[in-house]
Amino acid sequence: MTITERDEIVAILTKHRGLFLVTVAGLTDEQARLTPTVSALSLGGLVKHVTATVAQWLDFVEHGPAGGGMGIDWENPDPALFEAFANGFRLLPEETLAGVLEDWEAAAARTDALVRSADLDETHPLPQAPWFPPGEVWSNRRVFMHVLAEIAQHAGHADILRESIDGQKTMG
Repeated sequence: MTITERDEIVAILTKHRGLFLVTVAGLTDEQARLTPTVSALSLGGLVKHVTATVAQWLDFVEHGPAGGGMGIDWENPDPALFEAFANGFRLLPEETLAGVLEDWEAAAARTDALVRSADLDETHPLPQAPWFPPGEVWSNRRVFMHVLAEIAQHAGHADILRESIDGQKTMG
C-alpha cells in the first residue's frame, strides 16, 4: 500500500487532535470553564476557539478569501462583533463541553475530507487582518499545515491548563 501526502497530512492531524483531546478527557463543564493560570484561557474555550478557527480555514479552502475571516474591521471593531469574537475563547454558561466536542468532531471530519479532496496546490489571497502581510497568498496545502500548527500550539496551552487543574499531563 502506498502512503500518499494526503494520508500523511490526515495522520498528523489525527495525532495532534488526539493529543489535544486528552487534555479535556473526563472534565466536567465547570472544570472546562476554569482559568487556572494567569491567562484568561479555559479548556472549553480553547476547544471552541480551535474548532472555530479550523472552520474558518476550511471555508477559506472551499471559497477563498470570501469564505474566510471574521467580518471584523480591526481598525474600528464593532463592539458586538468583537464581543462575539472574545466569546469564541470561552465556554459560555449555556454551552457544554460535550456540545463543543461534537462541533470539534464535525470540524475534524470536514478537515479530513477536504485534505483528501481539495487541490493542495490551489492558492487564495489571504483576507485582510493585522496578522497577515498585505497581498500574501497561501496554497491549500499551507492552510492545512497552518491548521495543524494551530491545533498543536493550542494543545500545548491546553496541556498546561489541564495540569494546573488536576495534575494530569498529556505525556510524561
